[in-house]
Amino acid sequence: MIEVGLRTVEVEDIEVLYRQESDPEALRRANFPRRSHAAFVEHWNRRVLGDPSVRARAITADGGLAGSIVAWWQDGRRMVGFWLDRELWGRGIGTRALTLFLEQETTRPLYGEADVRNAASIRLLKRCGFEELEVIREGADEFLVLALG
Repeated sequence: MIEVGLRTVEVEDIEVLYRQESDPEALRRANFPRRSHAAFVEHWNRRVLGDPSVRARAITADGGLAGSIVAWWQDGRRMVGFWLDRELWGRGIGTRALTLFLEQETTRPLYGEADVRNAASIRLLKRCGFEELEVIREGADEFLVLALG
């Protein structure tokens, strides 16, 4: 079994996280636009690591950097999002990481959002107790909002 953990995100992690987030299949499933390297680094340094209201953790799998999980405030809601290296999909790492994260991030309600076609992310959120709340439309795109009370 893979050992999953969480740790503080280090500035040195940003390059690996950028490569993980730039994966074309991951971007397609998340329905998320690819950011330039400069925009990604600026976002992580200023909006994630530079904002004390944001809780960001590196996900580790057998000691290696597997992805990230972040909670932030958006439009009055505490949101959670995660990104996992595609090579590690389907192994239960995301579920174990979110379970650990929810022990640290105790704000409730907590909201997660996934493209309606991203069955894996929706399953992960539901496994951790999130329930479907609403579908929001952004142009032609639809995202399912789930909440953990």
